[in-house]
Amino acid sequence: MRLDRITSPDHPMYPQARELYALGFPLHEQREEDSQRRIMGCSDYQYHLIYDQELFVGLLLCWETAEFIYVEHFCIQPHLRNQAYGRRALELLRSRGKSIILEIDPPEDGVSRRRQGFYQRQGYQTNPFPHVHPPYHSNCPGHRLVVLSCPTPLSQGEYQIFDQYLKGVVMADAG
Repeated sequence: MRLDRITSPDHPMYPQARELYALGFPLHEQREEDSQRRIMGCSDYQYHLIYDQELFVGLLLCWETAEFIYVEHFCIQPHLRNQAYGRRALELLRSRGKSIILEIDPPEDGVSRRRQGFYQRQGYQTNPFPHVHPPYHSNCPGHRLVVLSCPTPLSQGEYQIFDQYLKGVVMADAG
């Protein structure tokens, strides 16, 4: 399995990747297309296509700093779920030796509880900090999420550094 980074919307797989992105996330959690195109050249940003040999399996869109990797969007093709692709993709990130941070919906229904269970089985820890992700669209409010991290929970200071990075860098060109 491998992660192939693309840095331009001119990549031949980009339209197929955008279809999966639109399918995998509700509209309020999706970056607007113009914003997505602009950030693809940012040095911290990594737009990865996940492959198993030549099979396009999913997307892993993340931001990497000296201290951590923030997973902004991660999804596996619906017909390929429950085949260990998600676990294997996360293992590729863990092999970089940095803390990994991601957000999930609060575990309030069956789908969100299963998602939390998946991440916990991969070694992700729930962090206690109240967290609202800034809006991707000017006509939407921010949305409450739960912050997970691996391999250990974040300290208050680490969370604050992440939250400032999220608001000041990741979301600087959104909406």
